[in-house]
Amino acid sequence: MEERAKPSPKATTRAGFNLREIEAIAYREIEPQDDVRIGCGVAEFDRVLGGGIVPGTLVLIAGDPGIGKSTLLLQVADKLSTSQNSVLYVSGEESERQIKLRGERLGVAAENLYILPETNLENIFCELDRIGPSVVIIDSIQTVFSSLIESSPGSVGQVREVAHQFLLLAKNRTIPIFLIGHITKDGAIAGPKVLEHIVDTVLYFEGERHHNHRIVRATKNRFGAANEVGVFEMSGSGLVGVANPSEMFLQERPENVAGSVVTACMEGTRPVLVEIQALVSSTKYGTGKRMTQGVDQNRVALLIAMLEKHVGLQLVGDDVFVNIAGGLEVDEPAADLGIVAAIASSFKNAPVDSHTAVFGEIGLTGEVRGTTQPGVRAREAQALGFQKIVMPASNTAGLERLLGVSIVGVRSVQEAMSELF
Repeated sequence: MEERAKPSPKATTRAGFNLREIEAIAYREIEPQDDVRIGCGVAEFDRVLGGGIVPGTLVLIAGDPGIGKSTLLLQVADKLSTSQNSVLYVSGEESERQIKLRGERLGVAAENLYILPETNLENIFCELDRIGPSVVIIDSIQTVFSSLIESSPGSVGQVREVAHQFLLLAKNRTIPIFLIGHITKDGAIAGPKVLEHIVDTVLYFEGERHHNHRIVRATKNRFGAANEVGVFEMSGSGLVGVANPSEMFLQERPENVAGSVVTACMEGTRPVLVEIQALVSSTKYGTGKRMTQGVDQNRVALLIAMLEKHVGLQLVGDDVFVNIAGGLEVDEPAADLGIVAAIASSFKNAPVDSHTAVFGEIGLTGEVRGTTQPGVRAREAQALGFQKIVMPASNTAGLERLLGVSIVGVRSVQEAMSELF
């Protein structure tokens, strides 16, 4: 689809504000960047951003419809709007009355919050000049359009142009700007891929509709660790941060049941203990099916083949189901040993001790490989009362002195099976 851009009378006033004059500067003359981050008052959100909001940052938040994006940012706006800071909330999808209704339900006081139901980019910049906010929230980027481009809102050209203008605004005035983005049916952010390249931070909202918790995951962050997560619980008063997600994910875990194993995962810089459940049942058909939820199905198929080859478990005629309890998505290889232990436990109908946690990557020859940050994982298990940890032998150095915890290092899956059963 062709898009014709109208010539702008002045390049410096295209976005409704004057650009600063910039000249090249020697690297050694640049002052150290020690800008103080702004705490937004929502601890889990600050964690995902890397410790707080960096002045001049451009953040994109995407997720399924109704998952809580607008709710979370309205709560953040409430915390940020003080006598010293004003927040402009630009809504292209809801009227000011709808936002007020949600705010009353959440108990939002919003001392210095301004609501602007507008979708025209040039009109938005006029209000920005008039109010001079400290923080800007755009809900959503796909609804905003520039009158300089002859195409409908949400098109590739419009999203690219609007995002670029907000980037210029954020960098020239050092104003933090939050963009809410739509996603496609496949779960990718709607619009051009350049949108994710333009912004400084990309946050994904995850969570099952049938679970109360929501997870905000950073997939890109120029000012912090990527893959950092914040865990929230949906309540009547909005999204409440969960300080100890491991305890939440394990609170309904059954004890002494075959097919249930606890593994230690890393979500960014945070250790999280999750329960891996497996069910192995015989089938009337020649070949069993494999179904997974929360883990990669192809990875599970490789581990099943490894179990058949090196451990001797005949699973070809059995159905194998693997699930991460609580709806969490686990994609790191350190969960391999937990998956294998859960499958073997269900196959043998032999429960793993409920006070034992496992983690480790498994190769196709059956070896157990070392993982990153083993000490952080082991200490999280210790804090939750686990008495035994089965882990890669190459990771045990320095962990023998953990009080009340027996550290068992294994080099192969056969050794792990002998230790667990």
